[in-house]
Amino acid sequence: MTWVLGGPFAGQLLSQLGAEVIKVEPIEGDLSRQVSRHGSEFHGDSGFFLSVNRGKNSIALNLKTAQGQAILHDLVRKSDAIIYGFAPNVPKKLGLDPETLHGINSKLAIGQLIGLHDQPPFSDAPAFDLIIQALSGVMSITGETNGAPVRVGYQIADLAGGLYLALGCVGAMLKSLKTGIGETVQISLLDCQLALLTWQAQNFFVSGEIPKANGARHPVIAPSDIYPCLDGNFIAVSPTGQDFWKMFCHAVELPELIEDARFAMPKSRVAHVQELTEILTQKFSQFSSAHWEKTLFEKRIPSAKINNVQQALNQPLANLRKMVEEVTHPQHADSIKFLGNPFKYPSNSPLSYPPALGGDTRDILKRVCEYQDSHIDQLIENKIIYQGSYP
Repeated sequence: MTWVLGGPFAGQLLSQLGAEVIKVEPIEGDLSRQVSRHGSEFHGDSGFFLSVNRGKNSIALNLKTAQGQAILHDLVRKSDAIIYGFAPNVPKKLGLDPETLHGINSKLAIGQLIGLHDQPPFSDAPAFDLIIQALSGVMSITGETNGAPVRVGYQIADLAGGLYLALGCVGAMLKSLKTGIGETVQISLLDCQLALLTWQAQNFFVSGEIPKANGARHPVIAPSDIYPCLDGNFIAVSPTGQDFWKMFCHAVELPELIEDARFAMPKSRVAHVQELTEILTQKFSQFSSAHWEKTLFEKRIPSAKINNVQQALNQPLANLRKMVEEVTHPQHADSIKFLGNPFKYPSNSPLSYPPALGGDTRDILKRVCEYQDSHIDQLIENKIIYQGSYP
């Protein structure tokens, strides 16, 4: 029972882990079904919606009615877990608070995704991705040195929240399975971003020094940065440790740097990083990024040409790892590419195309809740549920 990005991403992850996932939508559908960028749609489905809703069933309910809530409770009775992304004061109003749900199914695992905190004055505060990035400090360490704060290029707050929600849900299900007592886990988008500060936060606790944006350059390893090449593209290199450093110097035909007192040891390289950057920038500018990519890869130096999104998705590794899949539309002959499953099980099979709004309503109510067709027909007529399909 989530919408737009973070929660649906969690649901898709659970499906990729092997769960049967039922997406419960309002009669009008998940808002992301209507969100498109520059007309990026496929047979009326927005790219936004398609990106995080594969491998699910969809049932559309009017939860503002007692009958709609009763249907949801019947689903809860037969489920292992429920995840939802309502504001903290909403679950009680809809009969989705832990006390009510565990009264229906004592073994149910409950995963709740919130923005900031579950108590006023924060419980009803809007918590969009950019706001979470701002509050969490991540924007202050992203971007160029002395530049303006920069948001991470994708919705890291929403997506990381989805990752934590999926993981928390699995943990809650395991605990419920072992103890027979339903567990509840709450995930805050802000908590997740603060948790991801990891060593930047710990270094601050230890030293009191506030981390700052450093561009692509690593703050305590040198060289670990990006460098412009002859063709205008960039190469990223990070020869960490003395062995890689020496191999790197030979690979770029600068063996004299190995014995140079300024660069001989890790700490001295950090202390003289600007001088080292000037030397390496001049060297890398002499050849194309393709030349450096091939040369350094063959020498097994930690390096890579910086890809744009198209190049990243078209690189051989994306296909070797089956991270790009082609799926045919359920009602049309043409197909579209999707990102693949990052969880590599021997039994993996491609996820199905994202569901039509309410496309599985009848099947779910018959198979899971054991409703009769006549009852389902009446619910459709009374607009308590919606049975949809792809045109």
